[in-house]
Amino acid sequence: MTADDILVTGASGFLGSAVVRRALARGLRVRVLVRPDSPRTNLRDLPVTVAVGDMRDAAAMRAALAGVRHLCHVAADYRLWAPDAEDIVRANQTGTAAVMEAALACGVERVVYTSSVATLRVAGASAPVAEDAPLEPQQAIGAYKRSKVLAERLVERMVAERGLPAVIVNPSTPVGPRDVRPTPTGRIIVEAAAGRMPAFVDTGLNLVHVDDVAEGHLLALDQGRIGQRYILGGQDATLREILAEIAAISGRRAPGIRLPRWPLYPLAHLAQGAARFTGREPFLTVDGLNMSRYHMFFSSAKARQELGYTARPYRDGLREALEWFRDAGYLHRSA
Repeated sequence: MTADDILVTGASGFLGSAVVRRALARGLRVRVLVRPDSPRTNLRDLPVTVAVGDMRDAAAMRAALAGVRHLCHVAADYRLWAPDAEDIVRANQTGTAAVMEAALACGVERVVYTSSVATLRVAGASAPVAEDAPLEPQQAIGAYKRSKVLAERLVERMVAERGLPAVIVNPSTPVGPRDVRPTPTGRIIVEAAAGRMPAFVDTGLNLVHVDDVAEGHLLALDQGRIGQRYILGGQDATLREILAEIAAISGRRAPGIRLPRWPLYPLAHLAQGAARFTGREPFLTVDGLNMSRYHMFFSSAKARQELGYTARPYRDGLREALEWFRDAGYLHRSA
């Protein structure tokens, strides 16, 4: 395998493929890590070198990183529910450990580790949360958040104790094109655009265009301080506001019914029970309802000041997401 400038893990996914595109736009030689069974729709016709392997496989990771100068570790198991919740923890914690060990063994010059705002504490916050509010694993709601906290703490220890040259980025909630799976947020966009979300609960998110998050990764690679974390976010918005934007773009009436959470918990348990038989991730989950108790608002001031990071209005990401979902067949043209 010839030398490349950068390896991107999770490259066939939503955010990973956006990072690949930004790296190529900068003229970097890009190598990508994909699992044997990963769909490569997002990599079609891109001039990349493909390494096939699983991030949890130490030997495969060392082979993928051979001769590579930089690493963007974007791969993660981004599910809010799994038949065995510990699968999510094992994938994200064990996978991150294997990737970072391989980076040290191969002498990678610089690492950007993709964490999440899920590792930050929003409970009790009276203002948008910054990087100085880390969660403890036992405070995290659900397996996904716990897995990301554990993985982020692992990276921090390896930086402090073993000299891992890593910068941590914490994306908020990316939206935009090429959400093949789709992600939990992408599913909300599709369901809302199809008119299947007539009501909402009182919650809030920070939405950001996926391409802005990808550019933030490259800025962190260039200018981020080793061992520091940087929130890569966009705009804060309530779920009601987000659904209204989707409705306006889709030509539908915005939902006007605000639901209390408590009647939804039995439905979430039923949906999770059914998912054990169907194998399909449920749209409504207990962990998702528990997370929705908080307005998950975040500040990207540190990334703006230190990296020169910027983000466009989140409505642009919603519009491009809907255009892509229609073109890809997730929505009928009338939606």
